[in-house]
Amino acid sequence: MAAKRRTKKKSKKFGRKKKCRFCANPRLTISYKDERMLQRYVSDRGKIVARRVTGNCARHQRMVANSIKVARFLALVPYVREHYR
Repeated sequence: MAAKRRTKKKSKKFGRKKKCRFCANPRLTISYKDERMLQRYVSDRGKIVARRVTGNCARHQRMVANSIKVARFLALVPYVREHYR
């Protein structure tokens, strides 16, 4: 007698697709100098937040990531948050 296996169905959670802020408003610029804007795209541990979480398009996510890396190098944005040091 073969035992029947129960398989769990994966629940598909579809949320509203997030729009890219920079595509929606072309006047917004991505600059390493704007540290308040860059803080939105850095997690509490200091990691760059993923594109699927932020809702950015691929082009603007690359630009944000490069700006964060430049700002880190120039010590405008920390590599790691203070309470994780």
